[in-house]
Amino acid sequence: MKKRVAFYTLGCKLNFSETSTIARGFQEEGFDRVDFAEHADMYVINTCSVTENADKRFKTIVKQALKVNPDAFIAAIGCYAQLKPEELVAVDGVDLVLGATEKFKITDYINDLSKNDMGEVHSCEIEAADFYVGSYAIGDRTRAFLKVQDGCDYKCTYCTIPLARGISRSDTVANVLKNAAEISSKGIKEIVLTGVNIGDYGKGEFGNKKHEHTFLDLVKALDEVEDIHRLRISSIEPNLLKNATIDFVANSNSFVPHFHIPLQSGSDEILKLMRRRYLSNLYIDRVRRIKEAMPHACIGVDVIVGFPGETDAHFLETYNFLVTLDISYLHVFTYSERDNTEAANMKEVVPKKIRVKRSKMLRGLSVKKRRAFYESQLGSQRIVLFEGENKGGYIHGFTENYVKVKAPWNPNLVNTLHEVELTAIDHDGLVRFDFVSEKAVAALL
Repeated sequence: MKKRVAFYTLGCKLNFSETSTIARGFQEEGFDRVDFAEHADMYVINTCSVTENADKRFKTIVKQALKVNPDAFIAAIGCYAQLKPEELVAVDGVDLVLGATEKFKITDYINDLSKNDMGEVHSCEIEAADFYVGSYAIGDRTRAFLKVQDGCDYKCTYCTIPLARGISRSDTVANVLKNAAEISSKGIKEIVLTGVNIGDYGKGEFGNKKHEHTFLDLVKALDEVEDIHRLRISSIEPNLLKNATIDFVANSNSFVPHFHIPLQSGSDEILKLMRRRYLSNLYIDRVRRIKEAMPHACIGVDVIVGFPGETDAHFLETYNFLVTLDISYLHVFTYSERDNTEAANMKEVVPKKIRVKRSKMLRGLSVKKRRAFYESQLGSQRIVLFEGENKGGYIHGFTENYVKVKAPWNPNLVNTLHEVELTAIDHDGLVRFDFVSEKAVAALL
């Protein structure tokens, strides 16, 4: 009988893309992939270490797997596995921990899947993570996450990602285009470009530090790939989002008007402590430029609250900065100390109770920002891509500019694109709509 393997992914879109590639490798070795809740011979957990909560969740996930099959072989890979392999291997039931370079060769480390009395660790020095492995993930069959870049050369004082993933390096343009064509041939309508620092694309493309291509070169090349309906840029640093890229997206065939741009703080003093590579004025300029080129564009923002030295005045500076910005939603992160980072040794630590309070305030602001953005889109006509999950009798979808819509469940709408007019915001904050072309809908029924 075929061995069964299941996967659980913590963290970012990049982790999801790598899990999918690793899973395909198992299937090529003769394994059957099953859902994580099902009985499997082996469970692989792709870890994250961006926040304290991601670390804590690992033990819970291991327990979930062993509850289904107490004899299952448990392997841990990913960022936490690279940063703290000894902590993971000490968790009851964990048999194998693989670091940043070893995770892509996981099937080479598996023999008979027998439980070990003591777990094994195979972890490299992070300097050895200097080669690139391409990957992509197909989730609900409506969109795919396509990895184009890995690692980071930035030295932000709060971040462990360079320690977990190594130096900045990129896939070749040719391989990205090949993967994109492969994805579109499977009927996937939307591709999301992912990486650690995708604006740095081109560095390390051919194993050297030179930029043979830029991110704009990649964007232009992808825009020419046939049968890709939508291309979406995931998080991109404000200092690397160039005017030429914004202007190209505004007039492109496939790229959608949606940007996610980390801010982290609206205080220049805190940005300097974080060692970010821009100040608030540059961020204002990026938002202004996007809105001039694409007034209907959606702009998401990452913010960290409770960084060491962040006084009430600094926080209010950030809050008021965000209030005035023409943005659409926030991703709010409560600062947590990470080992081996400069910020972990900084004085003027913000009490956790205050961090939580500030986080709650910004989450409330995010709700208001999203509502205001949705209201600004009412009466407009947009293209919706419908997703594949029945959520309480409703089907959900996203417009090209990331407005989330809902309609009564209809399986014939899954993975289809339709022009709609946005009509009203429902009690749950999602948008109702009317189909612009009833004929197109009738053909599905």
